[in-house]
Amino acid sequence: MKKHLYLIHIKFLGFRYCGWQKQNNVKTIQGMIEKTLFSILGHREFKTLGAGRTDSKVSAKQFAFQLFCSTEIDEKELLLEFNKKLPPDIKALKVESVDQKFNVISDSKIKEYCYFFTLGEKMHPFCAPFMVGFPGTLDIELMIKGAKCFEGSHNFQRYCYKPSAETVFNREIVSSEIVRNTEYSANFFPKEVWVFKISGKGFLRHQIRLLMGTLVELGKGEISLIELENSLLGGDNIHLGSIAPSSGLMLSSITY
Repeated sequence: MKKHLYLIHIKFLGFRYCGWQKQNNVKTIQGMIEKTLFSILGHREFKTLGAGRTDSKVSAKQFAFQLFCSTEIDEKELLLEFNKKLPPDIKALKVESVDQKFNVISDSKIKEYCYFFTLGEKMHPFCAPFMVGFPGTLDIELMIKGAKCFEGSHNFQRYCYKPSAETVFNREIVSSEIVRNTEYSANFFPKEVWVFKISGKGFLRHQIRLLMGTLVELGKGEISLIELENSLLGGDNIHLGSIAPSSGLMLSSITY
């Protein structure tokens, strides 16, 4: 059977979903996408492949998935119908036909993630889908120095959750920094919100949340900058910090 291939760009608020990948008895982005596709196409002779997995509650400003379909589709019509039938926390941005050799995972060049966080007093409940509030104080200046240590090629064995025997730990981080939030605002946001921005070709399971957890421990004074630097030499899978909560994480962009 001939397959027609399409690349579909979407954005979503992930707070009420258990990640991208379809699972039994839980609500996922992929599950909602495929339910909507069935409603539009009227058949199940299709499959979807996401640009990567996202954890529960993680959002995406830009995500992409590949659609393999038994029938040819009008791209403009599909985009229109998608946005009529998708729930309000998922929006289709673009539908385009792609070559049979295209792969939504391996053909991506750079992914950028943002982790939004604030400090001090408990934040407004409306902030929960967008950021994480860490109680007390953190040494932000030291955390800024720590984030820069992740740039370049390192062994991230200590920043991978439950790796397999085939996992490759040597990865290159193109950029890593902590900056003040200037991307999103609301009258219920705390006065000061920070963003941990990190970009690279690909990331290990829970890698960014483990990196963020380590930066928080650095900011608390529970580990030193030298300990953080040494953790990038590999050698064991004992994590320095805990896994930071998922709700502050957002896939900001994918470059093909």
